[in-house]
Amino acid sequence: MPPLLQQMIHAWSTGGWVMPALAILAVIIYGNAAYLMLRLRYRGLISASDSDVSLWVRSPEKAPRKLQELIRYTQDEVHSLTDIEGRFREVESSMISDVDRRITFLNVLVVGAPLFGLLGTVLGMLLTFKAIGVGGGSAAEIVSKGISEALVATQTGMMVAIPGLVVAYVAKRWRNELVAFLARLECITLRHFRPEFHGMTRVFKRPASSRNNPAPASAASPISA
Repeated sequence: MPPLLQQMIHAWSTGGWVMPALAILAVIIYGNAAYLMLRLRYRGLISASDSDVSLWVRSPEKAPRKLQELIRYTQDEVHSLTDIEGRFREVESSMISDVDRRITFLNVLVVGAPLFGLLGTVLGMLLTFKAIGVGGGSAAEIVSKGISEALVATQTGMMVAIPGLVVAYVAKRWRNELVAFLARLECITLRHFRPEFHGMTRVFKRPASSRNNPAPASAASPISA
């Protein structure tokens, strides 16, 4: 068995009962982080130029595979610019809201890791003080075990929390880049469809009091882009 692996096993076996809790917490933290990285896989497209995005809007089949379904959803069976804006609000609600919840959950877990380590430290020091108070031939061994448990738990808590904090920061940054990309995609989509919907008019229902005096044809107002 490699020496490094032996040291890791020894550390986990001497850290006290908080070590299994830290192991479970680490699995949850990095599992959630992996999900966020996959969920934010669109962020690599932010470097695309406006001409590329315009091409994707005109021809969704030429867009990257991960974007084709999203672009088609924002364009299929829309009858006005308002419909397009509504589709993008739905996309943001389904994607960004879930990402925000995951990032918040990840931040809570990251904060919890050093607290578990601190709990292990307190328990280890209590064991040390108890050994000092009891005395006897085995006191030195118990003191050594208590100090080891305190330090290992603190170290493990920090080792779990620090990478998780970095991942949470990266996920937050990728989330903001995704929001900016969706806003740019929406702007270019509206610009592409504006000529098609520019001539459409909204029909207003006149109140009963004005039916005897019909308004001139110019009263119908175009949909503002």
